Amino acid sequence: ILREGAGEPLEFTITRDIIKIKSVRSEMLEDQIGLIRISQFQERTGKELSAAVRRLQKEGMRSLILDLRNNPGGLLNSAVVVAEQFLEEGREIVSIEGRGSKQEEYVSSNAHPLSGITTIVLVNEGSASASEIVAGALQDWKAAVVLGTTTFGKGSVQTIIPLSDGSGLRLTTARYYTPDGRSIQNTGILPDIVVKPHRAGDGQAVPPLREEDLEGHLKNESADPGSRPSGAGSVIRELPGDAQESSGEPVDFQLQQAIEQLKRLDIFNEILAERPEAVMPEADQEILEVPLTAE
Repeated sequence: ILREGAGEPLEFTITRDIIKIKSVRSEMLEDQIGLIRISQFQERTGKELSAAVRRLQKEGMRSLILDLRNNPGGLLNSAVVVAEQFLEEGREIVSIEGRGSKQEEYVSSNAHPLSGITTIVLVNEGSASASEIVAGALQDWKAAVVLGTTTFGKGSVQTIIPLSDGSGLRLTTARYYTPDGRSIQNTGILPDIVVKPHRAGDGQAVPPLREEDLEGHLKNESADPGSRPSGAGSVIRELPGDAQESSGEPVDFQLQQAIEQLKRLDIFNEILAERPEAVMPEADQEILEVPLTAE
């Protein structure tokens, strides 16, 4: 290795080995808000998520931010195991449908320790495939609020066929669909709350690259040309993305907005909990109905 400051090349002995990457990282943020980042969906991601959840719950976690930004995907089964930890038993997570073939459904079956925990899922244009499956399932079942920018749009299934010379042929054989029947392909998951990230110092943002920008991409048969992907009926709100610290350094604006949304919800719930229960009218009392007007 030729290195600046060294008079001559340096020699190092490198041992070939299998590098194991931990796919789940977690930490406790302010106000008992848990943060779990999943970098990719590997074989052990589901177990790593369960362990992270147990640690955060022991520390008193009241709400959760699941960060799937720049997660390119991975194993489908791993995505199913992750999603079912947020859903009740028997809820469809994703379905796969090929040309002329029977639809295959994946349904939650295991324990759901995060069901009922107020959750925000962070996504961006780098969230693809298995990440979109998880975000779409939680959005459709209203198990979480999705915040960020529209995901990559990788909603197709590839099958690898081994060839005699040791190579392989990869064919696109099916499509992914969310529980509401939405195709992810070429449209992605549109967040419930659209928050754009902090722009570069010169104010010029690099255009995001998505599935629809790739040459020869597979079209979405269920989407109208030029239409935006559905947000499962949620109200879409766009928030500015040019925040920075007093020092001038950019901040993770999407994460900060997720924290603020959870804080506001906690305050709202605390206020409601302190109020006395409303007195319902007796069955024989007349209830005055006031018509609503446009004003």
